[in-house]
Amino acid sequence: MVTSREQNAGRSDNIKTDSSSFERVEQFKYSGTTLTNKYFIQEEIKSRLKSRNACYNSVQNILSYSLLSRNVKIKIYRTINLPVVFYGCETWSLTLREEHSLRVFENKILRKIFEPKWDEGTGEWRKLHDEELNDLYCSPNIFWVIIEKNEKVGACSAYG
Repeated sequence: MVTSREQNAGRSDNIKTDSSSFERVEQFKYSGTTLTNKYFIQEEIKSRLKSRNACYNSVQNILSYSLLSRNVKIKIYRTINLPVVFYGCETWSLTLREEHSLRVFENKILRKIFEPKWDEGTGEWRKLHDEELNDLYCSPNIFWVIIEKNEKVGACSAYG
């Protein structure tokens, strides 16, 4: 295959092969991942967070169903919601804003799973605090799972 580059109005490069021409674009979606020509991973993270919200909305009623045990609800969360968020996360470098957004998302779902707690002092129901959720969930939070995935990819690419 023979390829060549042509300047298109001095702005973008087109790639030509023997019988085809491919236009250069700013961004496109491939296999569920948004790719940009400048590697702005924040756009991909935003896309994952939007998908995460849609996924959460689809299972929200199931997670609030009182006849399901907590273990079943946690399995639903881990098998349906987390893969949507984790897709492609091995290449992410997170900012504090994205880290906060991920933690808020996780705590929102965990509060749905573990339900409110009766407060003896006030005699009212209250939502669980973040620390209580972490103790009940007994798994690393979503942010640390992403960090671990990033480290594994870094270790693999170092040998690779």
